[in-house]
Amino acid sequence: MGTLLLKSIQLDGRQADILIQGNRIARIADCIDEPADRVLDGAGKTVIPGLINMHTHSSMTLLRSCYEDQPLKDWLERIWAVEARMDEEAIYWGTKLAILEMFRTGTTCYLDMYWHTPALARAAEEMGVRAFIPYHFLDNFDHQKAEIQYRECEETYAMSRDWPERLQFCVAVHADYTTSEATMLQAGMFAHERGLVFTAHLAETLSETQEDVFKLNLTPAQHFNRLGLLGPRTVLAHSLWVDDHDIELLGRTHTNVVHNINSNLKLASGYRFKYNELRDAGANVCIGTDGAASSNNLDIRESMKTMAMLQKAWREDPSAMPLNELMDVATVHAARALGIDAGRVAEGALADLVLVDTHSEAFIPRTNFLGNLILSANSSCFDTVIVDGRVVMEGRKVPGEDEILERAEAIARKINQL
Repeated sequence: MGTLLLKSIQLDGRQADILIQGNRIARIADCIDEPADRVLDGAGKTVIPGLINMHTHSSMTLLRSCYEDQPLKDWLERIWAVEARMDEEAIYWGTKLAILEMFRTGTTCYLDMYWHTPALARAAEEMGVRAFIPYHFLDNFDHQKAEIQYRECEETYAMSRDWPERLQFCVAVHADYTTSEATMLQAGMFAHERGLVFTAHLAETLSETQEDVFKLNLTPAQHFNRLGLLGPRTVLAHSLWVDDHDIELLGRTHTNVVHNINSNLKLASGYRFKYNELRDAGANVCIGTDGAASSNNLDIRESMKTMAMLQKAWREDPSAMPLNELMDVATVHAARALGIDAGRVAEGALADLVLVDTHSEAFIPRTNFLGNLILSANSSCFDTVIVDGRVVMEGRKVPGEDEILERAEAIARKINQL
């Protein structure tokens, strides 16, 4: 791989040059005069770590805005009926559409939870994104289906050894209300034995939590703990309806939890996410968008703003969710959960970077960059995206974007029977 030099760019309030060699940041200095294969002028721009979306369902971009104003159970039934019409081609183009949107909104890495793993991986490989690609278990308590899924998981994992390093295989279980204990245990053991990320939905709704308590005399978090599925390689989406005991378990096991605020608000699942309590207990809190069918976009910056506003509002504390801590939630915490050396602009780190165009009204006055970025601007300020040392978006243009939009729109009309 070649070298890329960012000249005269703002970093942490000072002007600097950044030299990227291969896929890592090699040097940061006031002035770097070394020759490079490519030089980018950073004048008027500020560099930040690429944002990391810790929970999404990529190809649900094709279901955006299709079923609005419905409770989660009814919404899921209609969504699953449409998803049954999605073949590998639909998954492939829907994922490309998702990655296009994530580049445009400053995301360089994401943790997916969807089906047709080869199509997910092919789209991610071609787009140049960093991604954690799952095999997704959901057996609906059908023993034969579970056996088929386990064999498919083994086969897909073997195929993943041919993926580029920036794509990592992971294991997903939908939830304990859709998946048998035997399958959850098998999936968790498969991930644990191979050192893979394990991800699942947990305690998204009050009714889900109440159902577990009624049937098992355990909350979802306590159920996962009994099955040995908590820990630092586990990523649990939502984790919204948790009590003090749940929080103690999630913290003591250093489990990663993902707040999906816009999806939770839209589906009226709840809004009192216990960020402070989870953080103080020792859990690693991250942020995600969920799928575009429930959150309507894959814009992590927007989710960060909503998270900050809601934490301040329901706690009645304007000092809740400080901006620098919020930025860490979307970068440092996520990188820690995934076990990658990203989420920071530092020598030796992976070169997953975003260049923010600050030549706009949203960044004047220049008193607080993070305040302007998260609370004042919108994601059109993201000008250039670098993943693994390679420019994947420049001037907000992504190679192949016109074809992606055209193909995705045609497939969306077909599967939604418009």
